[in-house]
Amino acid sequence: MTGSIVRWGAPLGLGALWWWAVLRLALSPDAGVLEGAVAAGGWGLSLLPVHCVPKVRAAGALDTGRWREAWRLAVATRASRPRRSGAGSDLS
Repeated sequence: MTGSIVRWGAPLGLGALWWWAVLRLALSPDAGVLEGAVAAGGWGLSLLPVHCVPKVRAAGALDTGRWREAWRLAVATRASRPRRSGAGSDLS
């Protein structure tokens, strides 16, 4: 019983607090920093990905060192290419 109260009560209470801040910012001329901080914080929390799975189980997840290997390959490829002798030498 206590678990379900916390599971439902906390989000409902925080949601009510967020709506209070947003409505106060929109409708009250004397809204201040507190309301702005609550509204911005709640909006920022809504951007968090809540449906995450570990990278190992995620469909289509890439290996951890993928970008490091791609960078090394690009540097190695660039180093093996012959360099031109001048910037504008072929524009005669």
